[in-house]
Amino acid sequence: MHPAFSVIFLTTLIGVGQGLFLALYTGQLYSVIKVLPVQDSPGFYGYGSLLALVFLVGGLFSSFFHLGRPERAWRSAAKWKTSWLSREVIVLPAFMGTTFIYSMIHISGWNPVLFSLSDALVVDLSLFVGGINMVLAFALFICTAMIYACVKFLQEWATPLTVVNYVLLGMASGFALSTAFASYVESDLIHFYGGWAIVLTVAAFITRSASLIRNNNIKYKSNLSSAIGIRHTSIKQKAQGSMGGSFNTREYFHGAKPSLFKSIKWIFLVLAFVVPVALLTSALATDMFILFLLAFIVQYIGLMAERWFFFAQANHPQNLYYQSL
Repeated sequence: MHPAFSVIFLTTLIGVGQGLFLALYTGQLYSVIKVLPVQDSPGFYGYGSLLALVFLVGGLFSSFFHLGRPERAWRSAAKWKTSWLSREVIVLPAFMGTTFIYSMIHISGWNPVLFSLSDALVVDLSLFVGGINMVLAFALFICTAMIYACVKFLQEWATPLTVVNYVLLGMASGFALSTAFASYVESDLIHFYGGWAIVLTVAAFITRSASLIRNNNIKYKSNLSSAIGIRHTSIKQKAQGSMGGSFNTREYFHGAKPSLFKSIKWIFLVLAFVVPVALLTSALATDMFILFLLAFIVQYIGLMAERWFFFAQANHPQNLYYQSL
């Protein structure tokens, strides 16, 4: 498939926003149950959530460049009963709105207690709204990933690993950013976020590697014989049926040279996984903000390369006829 950079930015940016919010809410939830210290500054969760919102808005903005008629974007939500894209279009604004509400609760300081589950567990408004938003965050991960995982004839995508990878990669990048944010505001949650960023990055490396191994061993259901309806043991294509390029050759094939296509895989494996783990490990030992920030930046660049490869690796069945000519 031909990777659209608008979709690459959309999926990676909102993934960071989702992961960052989940990191912040996890920190608050753990502080409620006395596992982590309570953050004295209400702006820690509030301004952190606004930072997550910046990435979400950036992802939403980039998606408009993928639309032929942006003024009709609202119609994309009409088929929510059957379309994962429509569900994403509904869940993304809902998640953005709830993230904004969550941030404003903390920044304003208006956070009344709603009820108590026990003497040790008190549920206030921010914890309740954050719980709803946590569900929306995971729902958005599923909706975004299922847009591709539900396409059965693209066998590289049609696997549960697609959903798992979208979740883990988004959370890994979000926790990496939360570590940099915690270091910048001098929070005592740096090592908590940094440790989880490393764990999530390693887990994402394992599942992404599993998907690469799976895709390298796919036995395709279609072949050139079934594509043109001719049963013969020896079929060789001489032409694609036209003198120049077409929509089929532009949109369903990445067009990159084989050497570049192969190198992208190793580039994203190093940048998205190996280098960030090394930088995070060094940063946790030295508590240097610049290393935490660099770990996130390098990982995000690697995730962009990973997402490009994810789209480019999908081999549309129509390429059996149009191939790379």
